[in-house]
Parts: sequence; structure tokens; C-alpha cells
Amino acid sequence: MNWLLVIVIIHVVLVLLVCARIIYETHSSVKALAYLLVVIFLPFIGIFLYFSFGINYRKRILYSKKLISDDSTWSKIREEVYADSLQTYSDIDERYRPNKHLAKYLTSELSPLTMGNTATLLVNGEEKFPALIKALEEAREYIHIEYYIYENDRIGQAIADILIRKAKAGVTVRFIYDDFGSRGIRNNISKKLIEAGIEAYPFYKIQFLRVAHHLNYRNHRKIIVIDGRKAFVGGINISNRYINDDAYPAKNKVFWRDTHLVVEGPGVRYLQYLFICDWNFSAGRPLENIYQYFPDFSDQLPGKKVVQFAASGPDSESPAILYSLLYAIYQAEEEILITTPYFIPEQSILDALVMAALGGVTVKLLVPEKGDSKLVDLAARSYYEDLLNAGAKIFLYRKGFIHAKTIVVDKQLAVVGTANMDYRSFDLNFEVNAIVYDRGFSAQLADVFQVDLSDAVEIDKIAWSRRSPYRKFLENSARLVSPLL
Repeated sequence: MNWLLVIVIIHVVLVLLVCARIIYETHSSVKALAYLLVVIFLPFIGIFLYFSFGINYRKRILYSKKLISDDSTWSKIREEVYADSLQTYSDIDERYRPNKHLAKYLTSELSPLTMGNTATLLVNGEEKFPALIKALEEAREYIHIEYYIYENDRIGQAIADILIRKAKAGVTVRFIYDDFGSRGIRNNISKKLIEAGIEAYPFYKIQFLRVAHHLNYRNHRKIIVIDGRKAFVGGINISNRYINDDAYPAKNKVFWRDTHLVVEGPGVRYLQYLFICDWNFSAGRPLENIYQYFPDFSDQLPGKKVVQFAASGPDSESPAILYSLLYAIYQAEEEILITTPYFIPEQSILDALVMAALGGVTVKLLVPEKGDSKLVDLAARSYYEDLLNAGAKIFLYRKGFIHAKTIVVDKQLAVVGTANMDYRSFDLNFEVNAIVYDRGFSAQLADVFQVDLSDAVEIDKIAWSRRSPYRKFLENSARLVSPLL
């Protein structure tokens, strides 16, 4: 009995110490409460989860985003980015200038405001992969490719074969894959690429002794940069499931609705910058002569689109994805159109959307009717009533699974990227969103949103309020742990 008492005392003291650390370390009160509940009611499992997933590693930046070690040179580059962005802003016709606060904030994150770009919307894998294959075949100097999910299936093998063929023809190929999301290629495609002379590295390699921590911080970016002049970014990974064609079989395949973007012009430089930062971290050594990867566009501007990027992750000093979305929402005067597969918003995002709807802005949210996680679905549904009561409209996509991550504000600003509207994308994953300040492109994306609504059903506010108490209990219970999902 004495030993049992000692064990109980040790257990209580341990729980109290962990709870004290959670309260002291966790900035978000919502997240802190979620971890306190887990630690108190599931003490041993909860403590393991907290130390694996809950510690704020933003205070312990995973790697430096500086591409040049010399501080004075790096400071000069930052000053040049700011000056160039300021000049770009003044050069834009006053009628079409982007929100100055959003543009200035992203510039402070070293994402320049660029004009003279093209921005081509790609809907679903049926449009992305033919465009990607054509661009890869046209590569002359190098291909930089970085993906969260890359699968060993028909399209994955086809892309790999092109990379190998281009490498043999003298094109430099650098390949980064997330070690969790692309775990299926570790022993096949990855080895095949390496054997062909291609440098291929996992991002943040999963090691047994640190598996939980490494699983938590995933590289969710999908980036391809070709010759420094053309780049692909968006929600579509390399997998058969993203192609709605029976010739590309996949397990549990459903109609997959997704969106991607091709950018050509000065905006590509920032995606190149992100890739090289991730490459230096993954490869364990910095690329040399990096200036060659940032071509001069001064005399060869391919288009007229104004483009900027928001990127964040555990390597960021501030949550740029979250802040950029807040800037975009708060500038809305007429309409906000949001498509996301996972809607578990930070309280600040939820408040911003509610305030917009209450202020007369049309807010429309498109989400899957059935997601790929029952717990996530329950947590997401707990937020719907707040939006519905404020006058927002929510639509459930029925045709299949909608995986696109897009936003359109007033048909003037459009966002296409990799980030979901959830805690993980805002705080834990490495993500990147493209922001296109262009009325024509925004109107095009708004038209795609409207087409998607034809395959969706609107939630009836009154019917939703009459859900069973049991259902509401499950949803609100899932909401308690939503910051951990």
C-alpha cells in the first residue's frame, strides 16, 4: 500500500507540473485548455501527446531562412526587397493597388510584391498534370521539386521517369519529399532517382526516437520551380487519386476536386527562395552560387498579374499564413468565398468571418459533406452555428472530396495554396499560399466556386439548429480538442 501511495503521489505531482508548464508555455488559451483536458483525463497518454506535439517549437526555430551567412549582405537584401516592393506598389495603377497593410506585412516577411507575372488556374489533376509534364519536358537548366505526398503509382512513376530522363540530358534535378506524407516512395522511387544521379532528400526525416515530434511538423508544401522562371503551387499532390480518370486507379477513390496554380515571372523568386531554404535544411549543406537561381526579369516580364506569397511554419517568427488571411478577410467589403477541406479555424479567423457577415459582407464557405476523418468532421461542424447565426452561408460538397484551398475577396484578391483553414496549417505545418491581386483572375476563381456550388447543398440554418442534443454534444466534445487535430 505504501508503494501504491508513492506512485499516486508521483503521478499527481507529475500531472501538476505538466499542467503548470502548459499554462506557462502555451500562448493560446484555447490550445492550453485542450492540452490540460487531455493531460488531466488521460494523464500518461496526454503527457506523451503534449511533449510530442504541444511544445511551441516556433520559439526554437528549426532552421535559419537566411540563404547568405554574411549579416551585412543579408540586411542589404532585405532592404532591397522592401524598396523594390515599395516601388512596385507605387507603379501599380491606383485603382488596382492591393491592400497596403497586407502587402507591407508580407514584404516584412521577405515576400516581395511583384508585378509582371502570369497566373494560370489549374482545376483538378486533369488540368495540372498535362501542364506539369509539358513544363518538365521543356526544362533546360534545373528542376526543383518539393511535395508533401508523392506516391508510387502510375502518375508518380511517370513524373519520376521524366525527371530521370531530364537528369540524363544534363538538367539538374533536386527533389524533396516529406518523410511521412511520401513514406511510400522511400524504398522505390526515391532510390530510383538517387541511382539515376538525382539528389533526393526527405524533409525532416522520421527517426524512431523522435517519431512523434517529427510527425507533428510536416512539410505540406507542393512546389515545383523550373529554370527559375515557372513555378507550380497549390493543393494537388503527386498521386493517382487527384486524377478523375479510371486509367489512374487509387485505393478508395472518389471524385477529387482540387485547385493548383502556375506562376511565371518575378513572383517565382520567392518560391525559389522557399525551396532553397528547405533544400539547405534537408540536404544538410547550402547550395552554392545561389544568385544563378534568381534570374533577372527586368526586360522579360511575361504578364501583368501582381503576385505575392505567404509562407509559414515552425521556422517562422510569426504565423504569416494566419495573419495574411486575417488581413484579406478584414479588407472585404462585399464578398468572401472560401473553399477548404478542413475548417477548424483559429478563434481570430472565426471572429473575423462572423464580424464580416454581421457587417453585411456575403460570406460563403464550401466544405466537404463527408471528410476523411470523422473526428475532424465533428470538430468542424461545431463551428458552423456561429457562422450561420451571423448570416454566413455554408455549403456541403457532395460530388466527392473537395481538397482545394482557395479564397476570393471582393473579386479583387484571390488565394490559392497549400494551407487548410485549421490550426495545423496555421501553426505546425510548413505551408505556402499564393496571393494574386487581380480582378480577372479573382473573377475566374469565383466562377469556379460558383460551379462547385452546383454540386453542393446549402445548410439550412433552422434545420441545423434542431440537430439532436447527442449530435451537438459529440461536436462540442470534438471542438474541445480541435487545436490538437
